[in-house]
Parts: sequence; C-alpha cells; structure tokens
Amino acid sequence: MATKRSIFEEVGEGSSPATPAETGAIDRGRRGARRGIRAWLAVIFVLVVAMIAVGGLTRLTDSGLSITEWRPVTGAIPPMTEVDWQAEFDKYKQIDQWRIENQWMQLSDFKEIYWWEWSHRQLGRLIGLVWALGFFGFLVARQIPRGWAVKLIIPGALGGLQGAIGWWMVSSGVTQGEGMTSVVSYRLATHLGLAFIILGVLAWDIFQLGREERDLMQARRLREAKLFSLSTGWLHIAFVQILLGALVAGIDAGRSYTDWPLMGGQVLPPKPFMIEPLWRNFFENPGLVQFIHRCWGYFLFLFGIAVWLKGRRSAHGATRFAFNAAMAALLVQVGLGIMTVIYAAPLHAAITHQLVAVLVWVLILRARFLSAYPRVQSVRGDVK
Repeated sequence: MATKRSIFEEVGEGSSPATPAETGAIDRGRRGARRGIRAWLAVIFVLVVAMIAVGGLTRLTDSGLSITEWRPVTGAIPPMTEVDWQAEFDKYKQIDQWRIENQWMQLSDFKEIYWWEWSHRQLGRLIGLVWALGFFGFLVARQIPRGWAVKLIIPGALGGLQGAIGWWMVSSGVTQGEGMTSVVSYRLATHLGLAFIILGVLAWDIFQLGREERDLMQARRLREAKLFSLSTGWLHIAFVQILLGALVAGIDAGRSYTDWPLMGGQVLPPKPFMIEPLWRNFFENPGLVQFIHRCWGYFLFLFGIAVWLKGRRSAHGATRFAFNAAMAALLVQVGLGIMTVIYAAPLHAAITHQLVAVLVWVLILRARFLSAYPRVQSVRGDVK
C-alpha cells in the first residue's frame, strides 16, 4: 500500500536521479567510419585524376594503340625480356597505325609509347584494387554507415564499366586494312565522360561524408532551390563541353585553326560540311568540331556568369565563396583554352587545359552541393 507523502516534499526527493536524455541518436546510428571512408574515397579520387592526366598524355603522345590486346589480369605484367618486347612490337606492326604512320619506329621508340599505355592501364587496375580492398574491408568490419553500402558500390561498378569502355575505345583503332590510325573520337568522348561522372560521384560522397547526418538534415531545410537548379544546369553544360573537348582531342582538331576569335580569318571555318554523310562532320571535320567546342565554351562562360551573379547573392558565406571559386576556375580555363588554340595545342598546354577542366567540374559540383546543403553562419560569423 502506498504511503502518504507530504505536500511539502520536494519533487524527486527519495527517488533515483533521472536518466539524462540521450542526444545524437541520428548520427550514432548512421555514423560508421565516416572519416575513414571519406579518406579512402579521397585516395580513389586522386587516383582517378591521375588516370585522366595519364590518359590525356597517352592520347597526346599517340600511345594508346601500342598494346593491341585486352588482358585485364595477365596484362599487368609488362614484357620482361627482349624476346617479349619484340613479340609485342610485332603485334603492333600488324595494325594500321604502324603501317600508315609509324613504320619509322625502332624497338626503342615502341617502348616509349608502350609504357604510356601500360601505365594508364595499370592505374586502372590500381584504382580497382584500392576500391575493392576498401569496400570489403569496411564491410567486413561493419563500419559502413547505414544506407551507404549501395552508394559505395556505385564507384566500383562504374570503374568496372570504364575498363570495358576503355577496351571498346582502343579496339576501334586496333584495325588491319581499314585505314584507322587512332581511336574513334566519340568512343574517346564516352571514355572521358564516364571518368568525369566517376569523379562527380566520388566528390559528392566526399562532401556528404564531411558533415554529420544531423547537420545535413538541418541544412536541407535551408536549401536554395533556384540556385541549386541553376548550378545543376551549369554542371550539365560543363559536362557537354568536356565531351566536346574529347572530340577535339580525338581528331587533333585543336591544331587545325590557330587564330582567335576567328577561324581561318572568318567566323565559320572554311568547308564545315565537306564530309559525307553530313552527320560525320560533327565528329570528324576538325574545323567544325573545334568551332562547336569554341561556341559551347562561350555559352558555358556566359551561363556561368549568370549563375555566379545569382550565387554571390546567397545568404550563406560558404555558398558565395563556392560560386566565386567556380567562376574563378572557369575564367582560368577560358584563358587556357584560348592559349591552347593560339599555340596549336602544345603538350603542356593541352594537359593543363584538361586538368583545369577537372577543377572547374569539381568546384561547380561543390557550389551545387552547398546550394542543397548550405552551411549556416551565425551572427558572429562562425560557420556551423
């Protein structure tokens, strides 16, 4: 039977202390090894950037067809003896590129182009290995945050697809009697485009893992929908320009006209539709391909100014800074593009132009991310 209690008794007197309320349940349930996974994805990101750079140098040195077979496993071992080297050289001598352009080559010359292509493929193998070790390591250790397992599979799946597309690209140039001396340009564009998609997926995951789930949920309520939509359009326009750049590189169109802003002394280059059927001009006519790349670059720049003017009016300091950085990188890229044209695409200018495209791509993506998940700034100016 319950005893009577005094009306003057303090509340909680004689009873056990109340259990403190638990906080952070959202993050505790979802956290996992967020910092470790973020570092692992950052390593893969750097490797993919290196892959793009080496791939660009492989293309610019005309080395991409030096390995005429696709051997995903055994191809990791390069020729070890002079007999092995001669066997690889003999395989190369069977394709059109050697027959039409490179009959002057000696074995020592062949080795130079072989190492570029081998290094490119080896980087691809390394990326796959780093992804597999990281993913299955975190999976076995049960350190993958809730809801992230499928997200982390996507870069690995895209990487596997990229290997297959890489061979699909190379096989278009490993021909006999067809007169092909390089890979088909639209296959090269597909290969490079997928590399940038992989970079985008990795960067977005890295951005998300850099903030706790609680923070992202709160930031989502402050989403700047109009700015997010504009930055999404900016990102897509930049992606098309990257594909057009690959078409230019695929047929060495960057060296076809070296005057600017005109081409051959006129707005439209001479004979823009000289190839039949008509559609082939958009992939194979150097003058027209370079003209389209230039025009789309102007469109990208003008659209970027419009988005930047909107972004610099954001209420959030980090978002404004992100759009300023993206616009600054785009300005640098425009200048590099003009210089690359004027100097007929020298090796150092062309590869720098390609790498700055990576920077522009990631910075636009960063600005888009902060439009969706703004960092709240307190009255004192601290970013939360």
